[in-house]
Amino acid sequence: MGASYYQFCPVAKTMELLDERWTMLVVRELVGGDRHFNDLRRGLPRMSPTLLSKRLQHLVAAGVAERHKAGAEVRYRLSPAGRELAPIVSALGEWGIRWIGHLGEQDLDPKILLWDMHHRVDHDAVPAGRTVIQFQFPAVAPSQRNWWLVLTPTEADVCDADPGFDVAVRVTADLRSMVEVWLGDLAWTDALRSGAVDIQGPEDLRRGVPAWFKLISFAGVTRPDRAERTIGSAGHAAPSATLRRRPDPTPAT
Repeated sequence: MGASYYQFCPVAKTMELLDERWTMLVVRELVGGDRHFNDLRRGLPRMSPTLLSKRLQHLVAAGVAERHKAGAEVRYRLSPAGRELAPIVSALGEWGIRWIGHLGEQDLDPKILLWDMHHRVDHDAVPAGRTVIQFQFPAVAPSQRNWWLVLTPTEADVCDADPGFDVAVRVTADLRSMVEVWLGDLAWTDALRSGAVDIQGPEDLRRGVPAWFKLISFAGVTRPDRAERTIGSAGHAAPSATLRRRPDPTPAT
């Protein structure tokens, strides 16, 4: 538990439990369902295994999460009390995407992007059999440049090394633009038209790629234009910001 605020206010008591660094992001990962330790690590790649273990122990001891062991397999899940945090996590995300407009270069992590995308595959939309998509981000460090998603109608896996299967579709993208597509700030059609994202492959597969993914759950949140979202860059929000609806992210066929 974090340091005490020495207040009886329920907000203060809740923050004593949840405001330590990384804690709410661990909760965010658990909101999606049961997770193995290594799954949590892949969703939080910049968090050390030691610190992740410490935060999980803290959440289990507090009654926010539960640890379940079946043979050699250990999974973590939110407790009934922890599941009540789901709408709070959602509200934080909606507020953040509405008002925090600035993303620094260090915020743009292809590992997190691809891990998130593999969780949001629309398995009803992907082709039958196995489909491999290679993502290339030419401007990033060589070790982070190439990624593969292996999709079937029932499963999705993300690989940072060539899985050895034939690539059906190749997506070459500016990382920032691909993140903006994922966040709903840039429509697929606009990204493709500008060349910031390029999809190569058979025409039916190339046209189908955007429909294979359900954008991040916050992508449809109404928000001001990016220039008016000044929290996180200038430290304050423009009081006259006009909210607008997100553009239709589905590309024309």
